[in-house]
Amino acid sequence: MTTNTHSIAGTASGTRIAAGLFALVLGAFFVWGAGFAHSAALHDTAHDVRHAFGFPCH
Repeated sequence: MTTNTHSIAGTASGTRIAAGLFALVLGAFFVWGAGFAHSAALHDTAHDVRHAFGFPCH
């Protein structure tokens, strides 16, 4: 009787790291990009969201 085992940990790990890095970059863009935007509407929206999440912004 022969038993075959296959490991997919390398593929799953790489996918998880890529997804985590993408989420980090996207989140940083939302916090810093929208927070320092010159558009008043964009800044006010980001400001309200920061307060909703409890992020100290001032």
